[in-house]
Amino acid sequence: MRSKFVQNINWGEFSSVFIVVVNSISWYTLVYAIFNATITNLHLPSIETLLIFAFHFFGIAASAIVGAMVPPRSRATFLLSWIIVGAVSSVLLITIPNNTTTINVLVSLLLGVSFGIGLPSCLAYFADMTSVENRGLHAGVTWCAVGLGTLLLAVLMSSMDTTVAFLALAVWRGFGLIFLLLRKEEAQEKSIHTFSNYTSILSRADVGLYLVPWIMFNLVNFIEAPIVQDLLGNFYTSGGFVGFALTGVFALIGGFFSDIVGRKRVIITGFVVVGIEYAMLSLLYGVPFSWYVYAVLDGIAWGMFAGVFLMTLWGDLAGTSEKEKYYVIGGLCYILSGFLQILIRPYIEIIPKATAFSLASFFLFLAVLPLIYAPETLPEKKIQERELKEYVEKAKKVKEKYV
Repeated sequence: MRSKFVQNINWGEFSSVFIVVVNSISWYTLVYAIFNATITNLHLPSIETLLIFAFHFFGIAASAIVGAMVPPRSRATFLLSWIIVGAVSSVLLITIPNNTTTINVLVSLLLGVSFGIGLPSCLAYFADMTSVENRGLHAGVTWCAVGLGTLLLAVLMSSMDTTVAFLALAVWRGFGLIFLLLRKEEAQEKSIHTFSNYTSILSRADVGLYLVPWIMFNLVNFIEAPIVQDLLGNFYTSGGFVGFALTGVFALIGGFFSDIVGRKRVIITGFVVVGIEYAMLSLLYGVPFSWYVYAVLDGIAWGMFAGVFLMTLWGDLAGTSEKEKYYVIGGLCYILSGFLQILIRPYIEIIPKATAFSLASFFLFLAVLPLIYAPETLPEKKIQERELKEYVEKAKKVKEKYV
């Protein structure tokens, strides 16, 4: 596998976008986790807490739609500004405990904007710097770095107080500027862009066949998350660390195989794994052993989805069109579903766990049906070329053995 990495990844061209994507996603993952905990510890009335998070997710959605309008030729300058705004918003989060609710709503909105507005350009930059036959591997390597890097940063910041943690994340966010400023001029995006709009994208059958299962997965996953957290208690945090580490490893594995057997098979495998984990919880949710199995399977499933569904698929579907709008459609399904955790949390005590997990498993297996009819986004010619190359290599080895 090492020779595949060396052969298929041009680090001279890929390094800048690799650092920017890893920096952006790991920064937001950690800053949102601390932001969430800080708001929760304020013990505000539920309506005020809901308002703060509602403005945060609204900021992400609205700014992402606006950010998708930035033309690729202005991308480098725009991403520089995006990173600076993210660093500033990290520093402003320090003021949360001393602010009024109105000010915290505005800070929350700014944090959402500071992430959402540049995300489509960031992911489109990634897609433009990779070719369709190797995009899965590049996504897997990138998300592996996201998973392991976020885990490492979380451990390093575990002993910090909130103020120092936000300052550290501001520094980490600003660190992405260095690599973007060193971006080589000769490393130009590889796609020839044509215009696309949301209506034309959503009217495509292939987009719909992938989008519907993706929406179903996110709805189920984020509705079930607070229920799982209530069930697992203290184990939820430690199990989450294990799952996050596995996500990075299996993102690498899933991305590698998505360039060999195709995206659809890897995605279907992920759906089957996550369906099994919820089916097991519905039957054995009171048995601690099932919690460990859940943590492992969840990490494997998210690894399959992270590189392929979040980073690879939408770039494939865009082809030579501007990719920002495709990533808005795919990314917002994932990000906005996080708001469901806030909405469902007050009601978890009255939800029967066995029923909730059984329904989750049912809908996840049901979500596989559209995928069966979805076309493969990795060109069939590329799959055949790889199979032929492997066959020729095996034939040479057999010939050498008997000659």
